[in-house]
Amino acid sequence: MTVQRKVLDYILHNSEITTLFQPIFDIAKQTIIGYEALSRGPKNSPLEMPTILFEVAHEQGLISELELLCRSKAIENFVKLKLSGKLFLNVSPKTLLDPCHPKGETLHLIEQFGLAANRVVIEVTEQEKVDDGFLLLKTIAHYRELGFTIAIDDLGAGYSGLKQWSELCPDFVKIDRYFIDHCDESEVKKEFLKSITILAKATNTQVIAEGIERVEELSFVESLGIANVQGFLLEKPNLAPSLDYSLKQLKALSFSQPNNQFDQSMAIGWLAVTQQAIDSETRCKDAHKLFEKDKATISLPVLNKAGQPVGLLHKDQLTEVFAAPYGHALYDKRPVTELMDKQPLVVDENQLLDTVSQQITEQDFDIRRHIVITRSGCYLGLAPLRDILKHITEEKIRHAQHANPLTMLPGNVAINEAIEQRLRTQSAFSLAYIDLNHFKQFNDLYGYASGDSVIKLLADVTVQACENSANFVGHIGGDDFMVVFDQRDAIQVCNTIIKQFEHQSRTFFTPEHIKSKGYWATNREGEKQFVPLLTLSIGLVEPDLQECKNSHQVAALATDAKKEAKRFRHSYLFVCKRRKPAPAVVRLAANKQVV
Repeated sequence: MTVQRKVLDYILHNSEITTLFQPIFDIAKQTIIGYEALSRGPKNSPLEMPTILFEVAHEQGLISELELLCRSKAIENFVKLKLSGKLFLNVSPKTLLDPCHPKGETLHLIEQFGLAANRVVIEVTEQEKVDDGFLLLKTIAHYRELGFTIAIDDLGAGYSGLKQWSELCPDFVKIDRYFIDHCDESEVKKEFLKSITILAKATNTQVIAEGIERVEELSFVESLGIANVQGFLLEKPNLAPSLDYSLKQLKALSFSQPNNQFDQSMAIGWLAVTQQAIDSETRCKDAHKLFEKDKATISLPVLNKAGQPVGLLHKDQLTEVFAAPYGHALYDKRPVTELMDKQPLVVDENQLLDTVSQQITEQDFDIRRHIVITRSGCYLGLAPLRDILKHITEEKIRHAQHANPLTMLPGNVAINEAIEQRLRTQSAFSLAYIDLNHFKQFNDLYGYASGDSVIKLLADVTVQACENSANFVGHIGGDDFMVVFDQRDAIQVCNTIIKQFEHQSRTFFTPEHIKSKGYWATNREGEKQFVPLLTLSIGLVEPDLQECKNSHQVAALATDAKKEAKRFRHSYLFVCKRRKPAPAVVRLAANKQVV
């Protein structure tokens, strides 16, 4: 008996299932419409995570028993916590159609715990293929007759799509997270979501956008009229979820961004693919049978008794051994540990793609292979190297589209997004507008190549000064930069930028000009004037989050502060006390007739 089977038997015998609840918010009516129940196995066990837990139960022919246990625990805890709204229960279509699955058990459970049937939503996932569509329709109709509400989960991810929607006539459709991820940046995803919204209105179906993790995603689905939302951005699954509508979680989120990036790089966990694992005692012939059973499987993760990955068994290597004379005789009964790759790349789900990419490059991995992804040290899934590298390439292209070509720092679009993001989440911040003084005269005298080098120097100095600070560094264009600060160290960092730039920029001048602290140059009127060495003007503002409604108002505040700093001939940091937008002023020319 495998370790996983022993743990599964323990779970079923002792009812060792934990139920987490994730709220589903109606952002239009500002209420919670219900909670999705999410089941977990025992903490730190090989079957803690649901993907592996249900996969093992299915392999062992115990999926019906496990689903009933999860359903019972969910209903019991939902009632105990006195949660409002509806309870969303995930139900596998294959379980519903299993002749051995006890009928009427869900109705019995809600009656036992005193929960009305109309408060329970049966979520039927679209990811599983169902052979008998008619029987599924009949089963769903039976649930509806009993008073239950019906939802299609993971719309767009599975086999039948709109056909299943038209046949089941669900009360809710939950859009698969793939179409929500960065939907604000993908024209294809935008059009898909628009079509779903139109169809939902026509069929009187409520849409739920799940998997929302970014403010931009929330803003876009809201603009389409999708009011029901769910995701880590609003609230993570919890033993004790929020009892009423509150977006305080949004305000509490930290949106600190790595320097020189538009947004946080994607964590590798999002690319994890659920793949059956085998334990280290599995014999080679049994592993070979698994490969033969599923031709698409090219690697099998090998786990120890604690559910931790110890290697990867590759199909091509095992096939090569068995193809040799006496291969089967020599290796059939030997453990897979003798043939597996003992040093696969194993990374935690929270590692950023850029970090993983560097590890892949440094270790020179075969492009055909997978990497192993873990959660809290235990196996979570696999990620194909091709998918990782493809996604990284797409991210780099997306970043480059709006980056300044000289410094490769985020440009105006990203700067505005960073400001708007903080305004939406009501996260206090400061904004610094950095401008070079006397740059045109320097560029005319020393040439554009030196001018470009000075701009790059300012970019480098700014990024280095901000390395240990939560901030966002952007390049507006030319010799203008902006820094968004999320911490209270803006003044200190700005002074460091001035000091370092003045020191390092001296290398661009001749000794004579340094000694004279400037040089003579011709201005736009053709007159000779003495021009000081390069200096910086920095305007720093801390906008009032209640008064400033958009990024343009905040940028205008910073521009005014920068103008005040430029009144001085030497480098100067002007800290603006004004926090509100300037009132609009309309001036009419005295010599013009107003009609």
